[in-house]
Amino acid sequence: MNIPGSQKSYRLSGLLFAGAVLLCTQVRVARAQGSAPAAAPAPQDAGKVMLTIFLRHDQSKTLDEINAQLDKNGFRQAFPPEGVEVVSWYVMMGIGQVVTLRMPAERLRAVNLMIEQKAWGAYRTDFYATYDFRPVAEAERKKGSKPK
Repeated sequence: MNIPGSQKSYRLSGLLFAGAVLLCTQVRVARAQGSAPAAAPAPQDAGKVMLTIFLRHDQSKTLDEINAQLDKNGFRQAFPPEGVEVVSWYVMMGIGQVVTLRMPAERLRAVNLMIEQKAWGAYRTDFYATYDFRPVAEAERKKGSKPK
């Protein structure tokens, strides 16, 4: 079945999923090779991926117009989709909003589709596979502070 615009959605979803898989593979390889020690994910996070979304403000619109578009599309009621956790949500002045999500990999398509249906028109979007580097950085800092 050929639905207009869906091929782009599948392509983007496929690329994001492939990127997340590649990222997980690289982290496992680095761990196996004895690179920077990393904390194991908490059991409740096993099999989950993280995704950072840049919701870039459409600067041709006022804030009131952006909010009206979000209300018209039902963005606030639909985001985040069920089964998706918001890890962080910041306003980045001059950019817009930056949201990091944690979800089972199979929810990636639902997130992409919801953004296409509910956020477009108010925001331009960028997606980035994400992982928590804090445990690695803390381990490296502690390792570097020990006398040799």
